[in-house]
Amino acid sequence: MAKQSGKTGKKKTKKNVPHAVCSIQASFNNTIVTFTDPAGNALAWASAGGLGFRGSKKSTPFAAQVASQEAAKKAMEHGVSSVDVKVKGPGAGRENAIRALLSVGLKITSVADKSPMPHNGCRAPKRRRV
Repeated sequence: MAKQSGKTGKKKTKKNVPHAVCSIQASFNNTIVTFTDPAGNALAWASAGGLGFRGSKKSTPFAAQVASQEAAKKAMEHGVSSVDVKVKGPGAGRENAIRALLSVGLKITSVADKSPMPHNGCRAPKRRRV
């Protein structure tokens, strides 16, 4: 008997979602951009590290811009035309990631900062002396 070649499984379906939520997680080390439908199901995502940026180049604003553009292009294949943007974290690429969404042609309806703010929680790392 001949062995079957190729993958078997569920084929990805293209959803038609006109309005989505874009979550930008900008840490000091990387930027991750995720598009979800209003229910929270992921449509598309991209990260600076996943696009070939390594080491200290991952945390640059340019890497965040490229990741945002890549995720937006994938999301537009699902019919996304307008987005609510939620930004989380202190990273360098926050503003550049939002600007990249505009340059791709998405309409931004709202921008919200969802960064977790401590009510004097954990002790901060010691200051560098240079």
